[in-house]
Amino acid sequence: MEAVTGSPAVWVSHLSKRYRKRVAVDGVSFTVARGEVLGLLGPNGAGKTSVIKMMLGLVRPDAGEVMLLGRPGTDPRSREKVGYLPELFRYQPWLTADEVLTLHVRLAGVTVPDRERRDCLGLVGLADRATDRVGGFSKGMQQRLGLAVALVARPELVVLDEPTSALDPLGRADVRDLLLSLRQRQVAVLLNSHLIGEVERVCDRVLILDRGRVAASGTLAELLGRRTLRLRLSDVSDEASALLEPYEKAGDRYTVALPEDVPALVADLVKRGVRVHAVEPARATLEERLLDILRAHPEEHR
Repeated sequence: MEAVTGSPAVWVSHLSKRYRKRVAVDGVSFTVARGEVLGLLGPNGAGKTSVIKMMLGLVRPDAGEVMLLGRPGTDPRSREKVGYLPELFRYQPWLTADEVLTLHVRLAGVTVPDRERRDCLGLVGLADRATDRVGGFSKGMQQRLGLAVALVARPELVVLDEPTSALDPLGRADVRDLLLSLRQRQVAVLLNSHLIGEVERVCDRVLILDRGRVAASGTLAELLGRRTLRLRLSDVSDEASALLEPYEKAGDRYTVALPEDVPALVADLVKRGVRVHAVEPARATLEERLLDILRAHPEEHR
């Protein structure tokens, strides 16, 4: 079967999986567009890794359909241009970093020149460790190597399961830059991460799983609401109060729904002797939204 042109990178419909009496995944559906970064969030046991494994053909679903890069997920060719970093992985400790990449290029059935493999190691900060044996690598270095393996065969879709779990803050920043560069090259990314701040920084859309089901999905604006700003003020005169009448007031704070109004408003308030102590973002964070969803059914998370 030929690939369907113009199709999303990932199309998942009503995916379900049960392990004996436990329902791990229950009717999950979503898409990932070409060049889009989709963040997958949820507590431990929510079904995130099970969804990824079913999507990639590593676990057989009880029900549902998958399309990868325009081909049915049951077709091995659907995974030819997919890069994957699993949550738990190990490489042969006697191989060098370059030999690990060479092995995975051969397994993928593609030709990648030596220079391009070295460039891929450079992309993840391992350019000077190409000939070092993997057995001597730290956890963070192995994580970087795993990212290189996921990228070396020029994928059109990259699936990353906890890619920053062993990385320090600099390493996490490198991964953020890498994800943004993939998006610019129209490479689709499915990112499963417990680091909510990372998801909020790089993802175009977010899918939240809870107890095997889709609890919420959408862009950050759709999930969190319109971004607003909150002014913390003092010494507000009657004249200044008239300017602030259109805005919601809570104590010494005023919420401005249109951020573009803030510069002129602050300038007018300062002219009238108002002290502006802070201009703060007022939109809920992704972490707060996630916690609201989980707290709706606290008995399920004990």
